[in-house]
Amino acid sequence: MEIIKYPAKALWNELIRRPSLSTEALYGMVKEVLNRIKTEGDKAVIACEAEFDQVALSSLSVSDTEMAEAEKLVPEVLKAAMTLAAANIRKFHESERFVGRKVETQPGVMCWQKAVPVERVGLYVPGGTAPLFSTVLMLAIPAQIAGCQEVVLCTPPDREGKINPAILYAAKMCGVKRVFKVGGVQAIGAMAYGTESVPKVYKIFGPGNPYVQAAKQLVSLHEVAIDMPAGPSEVEVLADETSDPSWVAADLLSQAEHGMDSQVIVVSISEELLHRTEREVERQLACLPRRDIAAKALENSKLILVRDYAEAMELSNEYAPEHLIIATKNYAELAEKVVNAGSVFLGPLTTESAGDYASGTNHTLPTRGYAKAYNGVNMDSFVRKITFQEITEEGLKRIGPAIAVMAASERLDAHRNAVEIRLKPMEK
Repeated sequence: MEIIKYPAKALWNELIRRPSLSTEALYGMVKEVLNRIKTEGDKAVIACEAEFDQVALSSLSVSDTEMAEAEKLVPEVLKAAMTLAAANIRKFHESERFVGRKVETQPGVMCWQKAVPVERVGLYVPGGTAPLFSTVLMLAIPAQIAGCQEVVLCTPPDREGKINPAILYAAKMCGVKRVFKVGGVQAIGAMAYGTESVPKVYKIFGPGNPYVQAAKQLVSLHEVAIDMPAGPSEVEVLADETSDPSWVAADLLSQAEHGMDSQVIVVSISEELLHRTEREVERQLACLPRRDIAAKALENSKLILVRDYAEAMELSNEYAPEHLIIATKNYAELAEKVVNAGSVFLGPLTTESAGDYASGTNHTLPTRGYAKAYNGVNMDSFVRKITFQEITEEGLKRIGPAIAVMAASERLDAHRNAVEIRLKPMEK
């Protein structure tokens, strides 16, 4: 890992550039696949599965028998861990429920909001080099709490046409009844357009590789809503001389092992800490089963030495990381200065892995700097807020003249007339 000392602000943008492949470069190929799904339905999905996942499928649906078999294959210790995680995720997201209240903006003018669930949602769960059953919990639990009527889950099968048992067990835990053996671009297309087997949904959630992200962006232009732009995983650690280099290194590698295009960064006021962290990364990397993936990701990563905490926070807010770990002695103070981040982990014991699995917060988060404008998945992601208003005679008398003046000033006479035609009888 490269140690960069006191970089000038003019170099920051280049320094924190993400290594991920631009999704725009993939649009041509992705559009072609999406068009096939849109016109040919299941036939095209099955053909894409054969081409991209090297699996011959006769049916896209996961059967009740397969769901029952999967439950038997999941070890009891994992079931217990998933139960604990699910309870925490549910408890946290229950706290996000919207409670509307009526507001009388003027006497006789009452306004309020009502939260209603998105009726049909599609969840995409990657299953490539790592079967992310935790993502099922992160997406399906808030969807269930929100009251979404139909939840569709797509995840890629292996070459035998099987889904990882833990993914299916997680789906059953969360009440997801419609699971399909579809991955990649074809999964996004199937949920966006609908096929003979896969229902069309109104909003698609979930992480994925650059092809999946390109597909989500394209279908969001015309067909469905999506949760957020998201790409390869990333973490930034803010550290000082009190930070434990072995813990910092472990946190870096926990993200680096996600994929070769992941990025990890340390920003520190201590040069010694950076050198010790570098040595720890090398030592721990050698012991990892996914060391080849992590090693490739580390090529995109940085160890950055800054002058003080203020500069560290300024650089961090410019980077806008998906995950931000503040492992400094004054972490509580620095936490107040966070402006741009997906999820923040405070203090030496708060590993990012906790948020990935079981603390309760959601791990579906904005990457590539989108934390400057987007938040992670939460209860609001699965609901829409509809505004209501009711106006009495007194209320219309109070605001009607202002409405008429504003409408006339915008030269929208029909708008003005809709108010004045109601006001006129009140003058008698």
